[in-house]
Amino acid sequence: MEAGRRSSLSGVLVSLSLFGVLLDIQLDGVLGATAVDIEQHLEMGRKLLAAGQLAEALSHYHSAVEGDPKNYLTYYKRAAVFLAMGKSKSALPDLAKAILLKPDFLAARLQRGNILLKQGSCLEAREDFEAVLERSPDQLEAREQLLRTNELEELQEEAHAAHHGGDYGSSIGVLERVIEISPWDPESRELRADCYIRLGDPQKAIQDLTPTTRLRNDNRAAYLQLSTLHYGLGGHAESLGHIRDCLKLDQDDKECFRHYKQVKKLSKQLDSAVEHIQAERFEEAMDKYESVMKTEPNVAFYTNLAKAQICFCLVKLRDPQEAIHVCSEAHQRDPRNANVLRDRAEAFILNQEYEKAVEDYQEAREFDTDSSEIQEGLERAKKLLKLSLKRDYYRILGVGRSAGKQEIIKAYRKLAQQWHPDNFQSETEKKEAEKRFIDIASAKEVLIDPEMRQKFDSGEDPLDPESQQGGGGGGGQGSQGWPFHFNPFESGGNYHFKFQHN
Repeated sequence: MEAGRRSSLSGVLVSLSLFGVLLDIQLDGVLGATAVDIEQHLEMGRKLLAAGQLAEALSHYHSAVEGDPKNYLTYYKRAAVFLAMGKSKSALPDLAKAILLKPDFLAARLQRGNILLKQGSCLEAREDFEAVLERSPDQLEAREQLLRTNELEELQEEAHAAHHGGDYGSSIGVLERVIEISPWDPESRELRADCYIRLGDPQKAIQDLTPTTRLRNDNRAAYLQLSTLHYGLGGHAESLGHIRDCLKLDQDDKECFRHYKQVKKLSKQLDSAVEHIQAERFEEAMDKYESVMKTEPNVAFYTNLAKAQICFCLVKLRDPQEAIHVCSEAHQRDPRNANVLRDRAEAFILNQEYEKAVEDYQEAREFDTDSSEIQEGLERAKKLLKLSLKRDYYRILGVGRSAGKQEIIKAYRKLAQQWHPDNFQSETEKKEAEKRFIDIASAKEVLIDPEMRQKFDSGEDPLDPESQQGGGGGGGQGSQGWPFHFNPFESGGNYHFKFQHN
């Protein structure tokens, strides 16, 4: 029995020995712990880093660190790759590990001090630079960086004091130098952004806040503020993007979610309005812009935008009086908006107020000197003004510029019946009636013909030989001013007027 026990114990010992061998083999395979393997990873990392293949270099340095976690140089070299990739926060733990393994490793201390200085951490940076100078008093870079650290600390205090005292302009001036020394310090950028906001310059605040989202691991506050600033400037798409970034960090963030719902609702209404305009559904577009003003009544940009777009839609719907009213309100809210002036000019043209149209186009050109559309509109308005002083076919018939064919014919019949020369007895009255009758017939001829009407609407009289620049087959006007030798009063003419009386 004793022999059996000895045999069993011997078997256990043999098994444990074999397990230890297998474990050593497995660990060697997992960790790549041989010196040759580690050296190969370091060499490949060095070559790839020199070639600019940073991700691949980093992979080899990961393997080298895992293979020999006690080698301070592998941590230092991996930190160099992180820095080359712009990941200074990732480099700091590796530099700290290298210094822990080798406290007199001055290069690592100097590198860490430089990062800490750029991050605005004066106390920690000073410790590293002083440690380097304690062991190497002649180290020039450490001495210069220590001086910059002292300067930075004084500037930070000065900037905060100015901000606290409400002197935001001075604070911005000091922070200029602070950020030059510590470009990776989110606090200084956030402080300067606050100064810009208080001075009414949100665009510059956005420029300062944007990099802080990368300089802090969880900067939901910056994303929310960026979203709010873009929203206030009318950048609803940018606002929506930033608030979504906030919710990616924490979907339960109440402030971000509340703002997200508002921005999403407004963005949907604005996008829908644009789609309606592109599809020429102007009534539906106006309804959406009315909804926009109800959704966000407190930000002037959106009301201004909505009023301007409703003005545009009313012109497209050929409703001149309402368009003039809304466009005038939009112009009062945003006097430098060239598009509003352009649209109101078109409304004035529809309302046959050509002088006002010319004035609006001239003012619009002052704000947008490069717009060919505004320049062409101004030239057309001037032509229409000139024509109106001669013969305005719409005014002759007493119809608006948006009148349809049936309305034009109805107006013509009524006036032709009223001014037919046979209705007058004296020769003087008959001649005056004949002149009016010719004008009425000319107006109908132009306005029911799509091609001639288009020419007239563009500022060209299709019945005026001068306007035609020699056109009309050399005809000219007859003795009574009727164009192209067409005169219903000439002898032998077969032109008859038939009127139906109800």
